[in-house]
Amino acid sequence: MRRVDLADADCGIAQSLGVLTDWWTFLIVRDIAGGVTRFDGLQRGLGMSRRALTERLAALTEHGVLRRRRYTDRPPRYDYLLTAKGEGLLPVLIALQEWGDRHVLGDGSLTATAAAGSAEARRMHALVGRKIPDLTVVRHDGSAVPPADPDAWTVLYCFPGAFVPGAQGLPPYWSDIPGAPGCTLESRTYAERAADFAAAGARVHGVSTQRPDQLAAFAEHAALPFPLLSDADGRLTAALLLPTFRAAGTDRLKRATLLLDRAATVRAVQFPVTDPAGSVTEMLRLVQEHARI
Repeated sequence: MRRVDLADADCGIAQSLGVLTDWWTFLIVRDIAGGVTRFDGLQRGLGMSRRALTERLAALTEHGVLRRRRYTDRPPRYDYLLTAKGEGLLPVLIALQEWGDRHVLGDGSLTATAAAGSAEARRMHALVGRKIPDLTVVRHDGSAVPPADPDAWTVLYCFPGAFVPGAQGLPPYWSDIPGAPGCTLESRTYAERAADFAAAGARVHGVSTQRPDQLAAFAEHAALPFPLLSDADGRLTAALLLPTFRAAGTDRLKRATLLLDRAATVRAVQFPVTDPAGSVTEMLRLVQEHARI
């Protein structure tokens, strides 16, 4: 019997580590959340031995973190997908990434932005050419939708948090966090230029980790002509390893903008975004350049 079954029977941390075992397991879950669901893709991306990968996939399946879905019969081959239990690990992955970005790769300061040459910036710009996995987020009206519009190019701007004045109030010390202020300005600037984006063949979507009801209140207050999307469950954040920071007890997206084609492939990235209003004009230029309108 494992030690955690004896001395730490009532400790959730110890019991969790009895399932997640080692750092390879976290990386497997990370890559599956990011859309790499087949054995060969996982083995190639992680560089681990086939035997070690086989053992860990089997253990995660046995523990109900993963499920298998057959995609060919001869020979039998499977996709490995996160179960609801596995998706419960997404906040853990996001927290580990934020801690690493801030305390290991960074200087420990709390910030909603990043330096142009930072690891976060390199990771974001490496998304160009990457297809967003098949996942849904929740629109501010409560409906589940994909992040990208299949009928047009999509400008997906990630923002830390937008709030209705007086009703919700800003989180404590919000204005002291570099890069956090400016969400209202950014959203209203996109609203003012929405017709220009439509003429260029693109639709605008905003996304944050706020609840749908919070986003609905802000969208009504700001009279936004486009949807706001809630990634409160962290599916999109974990899939793309989007940079986050933690404020007022919530993991929040750092400001960034992705240009997605109709196949949900990333074609351009803005990060860091230091000028929320000016970035809208630059993104319109990128849309016109890439969509060739």
